[in-house]
Amino acid sequence: MVFVGDLDGMPWGIKKAVLLCNDLLLLPISLYLSLYLVTGDHSSGNNVSALIYFSLPLYSAVIFMKFGLYRAIVRYIGFKAFLSIGYAVTISAIVFYLVALAGTSFFEIKSIPVSAHIVYWLMSMVLVGGSRVIARQIMHILLSDKEGHSKKADNSVAIYGAGTTGVRLSRFLRGSGEYCQKVFFDEDLKITGREIDGIKVLFPSNLQWLCEQHGIKEVFLAIPNANSAKRKKILDDLSRCAVKVRTIPSFSELVAGKAQVEDLREVAVEDLLGRAPVAPKRELIEGCITGKTVLVTGAGGSIGSELCRQIVSLTPARLVLFERSEFALYQVEAELSNYIREHELDIDLVGLLGSVQHRRKMSKVMRAYRVDTVYHAAAYKHVPIVEHNPIEGVRNNIFGTFHTALAAKEANVETFVLVSTDKAVRPKNIMGATKRFAELVLQGLAQQKSNTKFCMVRFGNVLNSSGSVVPLFRKQIQNREPLTVTHPEVTRYFMTIPEAAQLVLQAGYIAKGGDVCVLDMGESVKIIDLAKKMIKLSGLSEKSDDNPEGDIEIKIVGLRPGEKLYEELLIGDNVSDTEHPLIMRAEEKMLSWEKVSDYLDQINAYCHDFNVEMVRSVLLDVVSGYEPQCGIQDQIWLAENAGCDDSSCSWNNNCIDKNNAEDKESIADHSSEL
Repeated sequence: MVFVGDLDGMPWGIKKAVLLCNDLLLLPISLYLSLYLVTGDHSSGNNVSALIYFSLPLYSAVIFMKFGLYRAIVRYIGFKAFLSIGYAVTISAIVFYLVALAGTSFFEIKSIPVSAHIVYWLMSMVLVGGSRVIARQIMHILLSDKEGHSKKADNSVAIYGAGTTGVRLSRFLRGSGEYCQKVFFDEDLKITGREIDGIKVLFPSNLQWLCEQHGIKEVFLAIPNANSAKRKKILDDLSRCAVKVRTIPSFSELVAGKAQVEDLREVAVEDLLGRAPVAPKRELIEGCITGKTVLVTGAGGSIGSELCRQIVSLTPARLVLFERSEFALYQVEAELSNYIREHELDIDLVGLLGSVQHRRKMSKVMRAYRVDTVYHAAAYKHVPIVEHNPIEGVRNNIFGTFHTALAAKEANVETFVLVSTDKAVRPKNIMGATKRFAELVLQGLAQQKSNTKFCMVRFGNVLNSSGSVVPLFRKQIQNREPLTVTHPEVTRYFMTIPEAAQLVLQAGYIAKGGDVCVLDMGESVKIIDLAKKMIKLSGLSEKSDDNPEGDIEIKIVGLRPGEKLYEELLIGDNVSDTEHPLIMRAEEKMLSWEKVSDYLDQINAYCHDFNVEMVRSVLLDVVSGYEPQCGIQDQIWLAENAGCDDSSCSWNNNCIDKNNAEDKESIADHSSEL
């Protein structure tokens, strides 16, 4: 074993010399054996001139060097290297034939039968190529044995999937020396029970028992083309095993060249949900974008930036990025500029810093750039923060939408799409109430005579967006901290960021005006179940009363101010189908523009006076189904009214003390994902 380690650590020059000596020895042996096989006389090789024996390896070595036979690393030698060996040996055999023919003609050297030349060619191919195969296998076996002994306890792995991708990953792992692969798991009965590169292929009928029997610590999923349902089933089975699970990139990433098989990554939460992504219809997306001027507000946010990425790929004439955060604007503009330059696109990219609450600026922007389509993603969306700062929430979410929509109407923008949220349906919090009010503003404007089509798109929680529970859980697991869940029964609908952006883009084409587009998001998910799966698939165990020695506990910390146990997507039952099978159109109860305008004047005045109680009162009057989960949570209002015993100074503040205590906990805000 020491010898193997020394050999592996030798300078490359010495290894190259060893290979060269190997070939210099094998070629004369190939000639001798070929003459014996052809003539049947073992002394026939002795009748060949010594000049032939000495010259053969010399010019062959030069040919081998030209074909790069001494550049390949033996331990990782593959098909291309063997192809080079075939070419080099063939050229060497041809040169040998010409040299022998010349020797016979000019130097009266005894001729060699043509059949012996053919056998020599084949024999050289076998010995030169075979010697490298043997060397590779010996190195693999000895080094794997060495690494297996040194890392067996920590790095024993299995690969789920014994197809082409799984075998490629297996060979990479073997060469890397970082892991000791024990088995393959595969459901294909044609290969189960057999071996691949000396590794058994097992049917995954009882994964928990198999993992325990083979001491598996980690499982790598190598099934890139499996559908969502199959991946979820496999992950459900693996979640019962005390193993960490990682996966190779998706099939689309591999085909597009964006990733390699070896790029192992954490299991995506989309796989845990098991819902197949909703494919967009390109003709529905292009209608409002291709060749047009598009404005995206909140362009640096989670949804806004993804909207911009997808819009750029659809080649608008101009894309205007509007963002209030200087850093967020810098990031998204730099990313999109690189994309446009790399793909040589003819798109005018404009980055503007500003607030959607500034109506005159919004009007100037839309007129100056002759905007055709507006995607309004700018909003305050973090439920507890908006609950603690209601005036700012109203200003940004309601009046930001109003000013931007009015500017679009005055500039004759063709389409205006508001990015809304399921929290606008029978809201329990200020954020949801302000988003529903914003919807009513657009529905009111849609009733007026206008060249602009106003519409809304409403969806649930977006995975991995800012404030999402998933990154928080991952961080807590990484730091071995308790996973904080607000309530054991809290459920949410989930969708990916690209899906959310695609829904917004398609809604602009599908909507008729004043209507709401909603995505069919399947079944809702229990947050506590999601937390448990993420713990198990990280190779850890849940710490509980039944398992006090577990790694990570799940801590129930109570609902945050304004948080609901479950979310809804529709207010009424007036729902119809659209051109997309999974997108619905909802026509909901509206207020007349006169009423909306009057309410806007009222709440604007109360915001100006910082009258939190009356702001809340207007929201209660305007937003149907708004039932605050608790009393006023505005931080300044609470400070001003601290110690107040008069019941007239509070709005049902029986849960303020409780919620303020809960705010000190570091918790997963399951209601903050727009």
